[in-house]
Amino acid sequence: MSAVLSRRAILGGLMSGVASVAAAQAPLTSLRPLARTAADAAAPDVSLIPRIAPRVRASIEDMIADANLGGTVGCVLADAQTGEILETIEADVAVPPASVTKSVTALYALDALGGDYRFATRLFATGPIEDTVLRGDLILAGGGDPTLSADHLAELADDLNAAGVTRVAGRFLCYRGALPYAEEIEPSQLDYLGYNPAVSGLNLNYNRVHFEWRRVNGSWQTTMDARTENRVPPVSMARVSLVDRRTPVFDTTSPDRWTVALSALGNGGSRWLPVRQPALYAGDVFQTLAGDLDIDLPRPEVVDTLPDGMEIARHDSPTLRSILNEMLLYSTNLTAEVCGLAATRAKLGRPVDIVGSAEEMTRWLGETYGVECDFKDHSGLSDANRISANAMTRIQLQVGVDGPLKPILRRIPMRDAENRRLDDYPITVRAKTGTLNFVSALSGYIETPDGTDLVFTIFTANLDRRERGKATGDEVPEGSIAWNRRSRRLQQRLLQRWGLIYRNTPELPELEDVDLNEAELTD
Repeated sequence: MSAVLSRRAILGGLMSGVASVAAAQAPLTSLRPLARTAADAAAPDVSLIPRIAPRVRASIEDMIADANLGGTVGCVLADAQTGEILETIEADVAVPPASVTKSVTALYALDALGGDYRFATRLFATGPIEDTVLRGDLILAGGGDPTLSADHLAELADDLNAAGVTRVAGRFLCYRGALPYAEEIEPSQLDYLGYNPAVSGLNLNYNRVHFEWRRVNGSWQTTMDARTENRVPPVSMARVSLVDRRTPVFDTTSPDRWTVALSALGNGGSRWLPVRQPALYAGDVFQTLAGDLDIDLPRPEVVDTLPDGMEIARHDSPTLRSILNEMLLYSTNLTAEVCGLAATRAKLGRPVDIVGSAEEMTRWLGETYGVECDFKDHSGLSDANRISANAMTRIQLQVGVDGPLKPILRRIPMRDAENRRLDDYPITVRAKTGTLNFVSALSGYIETPDGTDLVFTIFTANLDRRERGKATGDEVPEGSIAWNRRSRRLQQRLLQRWGLIYRNTPELPELEDVDLNEAELTD
């Protein structure tokens, strides 16, 4: 693996020193949206909205033309109660949904595991504890928990101390086999991106390590740690060397061994790097935390088969429902992959790799919701994922406003031309965003001023520009930020139009005019 970063990305990212941081329903009247354009749909009664800026009266076609995105713009708006399609254009064109994928992953995981499911991380001993010595192996056994942190490992170390252990005579094993291991989620993404880490049955700190650099007495000092809000345990299994070169900024020749260009360090800073050996990472940190309690552990060894032993401590994760809510709020890719893999393991009774598990999720979506789609992962990092706005809307129609998805979706704020929140705007939107370079997606639910519920999907993708951007090896290809900003403005225009036109009562609160072409939606 190797990583290349352009000068533009260097100036915009690394040199700043800022860490980067992402139930069955009753039958509906019509579950299948018709393939028609907005011009064919019933024209909205714009006379009902005299106090909204004139641009809200524009057709979808005019709004799309104003956005100047190229590629594909597909959108669907439907009545949540009846299933009636209110507006639609290019709805059957399948495109990458980016992180909107996480919405279907949430449904898949809830179906397979249930909202009260918890991941367990346990300590096992293969022998007795005699005179404070564990006469056997100690096993840190992962259950896949994507939220496991160094704080939780510290609690397990406290439990080991309370059990009277001061030394382990055997081995210290780190079991990762509860889920299949993958060195990275999506191989086509750049190697150094913290949101594309490894996945395994034993994960820690979202499988990211904190890299910090600063000048001390004229020399560079670097640290690698597994920090949380409460502690900063050092890490020895991941290392960084500084190299006198201009590019690439980051390079790697083996897992968790990085070189960084001196010319890009500026005056100091920090960022999160992905971890490629998460089970070893967890073992390294646990050994340090146990050592702080005067517990002597051997060096950690990674195993894929769990030996028999006696459980001496465990940590249970929050409920799956809570984990999924956080996943949809922060768009954490590791959480999506772990939950999808765990769901497939529960359905098939055996672990399956990411691609195979995504195929199983695709099959389940077809059987459950009658839609055609093709997923290659559970997080949306792969731009080989495909689903249409039509299919995504059909899924959400069948799940319904009273189903398990809407309550855990993020609330999307409406914004004015200066990107200020319009807290009094009379619609409520709960949805999942999705962003890749030259791909932007939004899908969810709208509640109008009179309580009418709508279901919508907006997919935009310029795949030609995306491919050209990927070919540059640039984390932020030229034009991608402006393109994605225009897509989000289009989303805002559509949401604000739909929420105020498609309702049952004409009365509207007093509103200042809003330039809907300049409103911006932020991730």
